[in-house]
Amino acid sequence: MPSPHARTSTPDFGTTRLELMRATGQPSGTLYPILNRLLAAGWVHAQWEQIDPVAEGRPARRYYQLTPDGLVAARTELAALYATLRPHAPGHADPATGRLGTVTPETT
Repeated sequence: MPSPHARTSTPDFGTTRLELMRATGQPSGTLYPILNRLLAAGWVHAQWEQIDPVAEGRPARRYYQLTPDGLVAARTELAALYATLRPHAPGHADPATGRLGTVTPETT
């Protein structure tokens, strides 16, 4: 998901596809299929902006926001990735043993 520093929209609406493309560096052809899969899984909710396109001089934007299930899934996957990248960091569980890791000559 995007960096919190890249968000320019309000929390009530979520993040636009353009903001997501800028934050992730992914082109629309990569990002849109991912968003569609996340929508189908129920991990992301999408909502169209309620504007008059003629009055605003632009089309309505679609905003995306993680659902509660999506937030749990994202946190779980990020924790698993972090554990894989730093399995023996002090204070983190070793995925193989479930024990808190310590940096020792036997584990490095």
